[in-house]
Amino acid sequence: MIAGIDIGGTKCAVLLGEQRLDDLTIIERVEFPTPSTPQLAIGAFIETLRELCHKHHISAPDAIGISCGGPLDSRRGIILSPPNLIGWDEVHITDEITAALGAPTYLCNDADAGALAEWTFGAGRGCEHMVFITFGTGLGAGLILGGRLHTGASNFAGEIGHIRLDRHGPVGYGKSGSAEGFCSGNGIAQLTRTRVLEQLQSGKQVAWATTAADAERITAKDVGLAAASGDRLALDIFAEVGEQFGRTLAILVDVLNPELVVAGGVYMRAHQFIDDAMWATLRREALPGAADALRVLPSALGERIGDYAALTVAINGLNHRVNQ
Repeated sequence: MIAGIDIGGTKCAVLLGEQRLDDLTIIERVEFPTPSTPQLAIGAFIETLRELCHKHHISAPDAIGISCGGPLDSRRGIILSPPNLIGWDEVHITDEITAALGAPTYLCNDADAGALAEWTFGAGRGCEHMVFITFGTGLGAGLILGGRLHTGASNFAGEIGHIRLDRHGPVGYGKSGSAEGFCSGNGIAQLTRTRVLEQLQSGKQVAWATTAADAERITAKDVGLAAASGDRLALDIFAEVGEQFGRTLAILVDVLNPELVVAGGVYMRAHQFIDDAMWATLRREALPGAADALRVLPSALGERIGDYAALTVAINGLNHRVNQ
């Protein structure tokens, strides 16, 4: 039996699971708000795992996998000040959890963990060259190249959100006009606020945001709901996002030549509003031979991706596939 810990900026989940042939069974899952400090969080993880082990009559899991937003050092098991986890500076999380529970513990950033999960149990089964893209609160990529996870010389491979696509635009990853600025939940909210204010200040009506105060409260979910109802402004915003996502994918395609891109988050929920502009831009910008070899799919694991990701880190740690 294996365990997983999925650490997010607002909530965490602790899981017990078991690999059965080519599938993964989640035995039990406990979710709670992310504690205010890393030490409180680690204490909660340890206590929850002990309770789950006692309940399911095991002394300790065979391995524990941790999925967490970067930056981090997966080789040494250290979390390095992620922007969505204030105060998590140089946290030696794997050492602390292994010392408390006696089980080998492995750490992976959430994009790499998602790539491993989709490659092992989801849309990427059987692929040799696959990219998983988070497209959630932020934008990151996990790279499966040549049938193995590629993390780079210093664990920063796949940080595509940092690529600047335009001199001006929504801010993401500390850069105006970055890929994360345009292609993330936070970035879409920023872009939409600007577009709504442009409409309102031109004397035009926006049915789903009638005032500047409404614009400040807009989320990517609001834009998705408006697009689903056929709202022209929302559809135009997703087309703009799709164009920028296509530019981002064209860079990946030209450099890495993957056979498959799997995207979660906003893309998974709203790809029908993104795809046309994305493919038009991708085919215009990328080498034809590389673009023709590519498929782009929403995450097959869906909303379960975080759970599968954490547990897959444990499995791959046991199999000596993480960071090999």
